[in-house]
Amino acid sequence: MSTDKLKLLNIGFGNSVVTSRVVAIVNPGSSPMRRLREDARTDNRLIDATQGRKTRSLIITDSNHVILSSIQTETITQRLANIEVKSDG
Repeated sequence: MSTDKLKLLNIGFGNSVVTSRVVAIVNPGSSPMRRLREDARTDNRLIDATQGRKTRSLIITDSNHVILSSIQTETITQRLANIEVKSDG
């Protein structure tokens, strides 16, 4: 991957994720998502980017890492869509 195609998604508090690595952005409230979070913690695949605040979204990557963010799922999804629109146009 060349650096000119590297697009970063702001997930709050100066933290970013490479957009091409994002598989899903989900709400953390359901039982399956809580289980996913705990499994990731057990397997050392959990990245906490909340800066101590409440977790409002989970970002799943293609490497099977789970990233916690305190930004709402809808906000992150909208940011991702804006990045994709800019890169297409």
